[in-house]
Amino acid sequence: MATATAPNPYKLTAAQQKFYHENGYLLGLPPIYTRQEMAQLNAELPNLLALLKPDETTKDIREWHETSTYLYDICMNPKILDLVEGILGPNFYCWASNFFIKDPRSMSTVGWHQDSYYWPMTPNNSVTVWLAFDDVDEVNGGMKLIPGSHKGGIIKHRRSTETNSVLTLELEDGSDFKADSAVQFRLKAGECSLHDDRAIHGSQANPSDRRRAGLTIRYSGTNVKNDMAVNPNFKIYLCRGVDEFKHNPYGTPPTQRYGRPSFKPVSNEEAGRG
Repeated sequence: MATATAPNPYKLTAAQQKFYHENGYLLGLPPIYTRQEMAQLNAELPNLLALLKPDETTKDIREWHETSTYLYDICMNPKILDLVEGILGPNFYCWASNFFIKDPRSMSTVGWHQDSYYWPMTPNNSVTVWLAFDDVDEVNGGMKLIPGSHKGGIIKHRRSTETNSVLTLELEDGSDFKADSAVQFRLKAGECSLHDDRAIHGSQANPSDRRRAGLTIRYSGTNVKNDMAVNPNFKIYLCRGVDEFKHNPYGTPPTQRYGRPSFKPVSNEEAGRG
């Protein structure tokens, strides 16, 4: 962290803020965790995976930060919050977390989509932090994002069951976006990226012998309101500043290291507008 003589490396510069607002993403950030710290987090991950039911997969680890200090502590890491504050400003909350794990030789993909299409939340003022648990690149199915696509508004998605994508709502084939302009994300374990909730992104399969695991954490400004009729289990955890709007219900921070919610979170497909 910052000292009397060194600036805080997790406080975004004006140039970084400008790049994010123009392109909808940010890479090249200082590591959140050292290699040794990530090794410890990965060593603990099986304790969380052991809580999955037989018919569940790792993508069902959603909102478990509400019941696991293992995840809650990551979501509230001051280094991450410093980065997010540089985008959302001084008042914001955390409301979601989700693992995206592609095992070696997995054919699972994530089709082109916009996060905000799935979320019954207004206005658009949210940031996703993608924390790499493994080294991630084009070889093992790292994320790609189309720069500037967050400026084009919300695009119509289609529903498809004939796909290897973990999402059944994807951008319609006729949508006017240029996939060949996508930027390939490359992260080392312990590093993170930031992206806008309207940015178009996706990822390919993982034909490699390396796992590709990442934890997404969602943060929103306190002005963002959830539609409780669509997502009745929605809870927020204030990260910085004050909640002057009080639009959403608060959750209680967890006390156990590993735990799963007693409810099943509303799926992206259930919350989606398609």
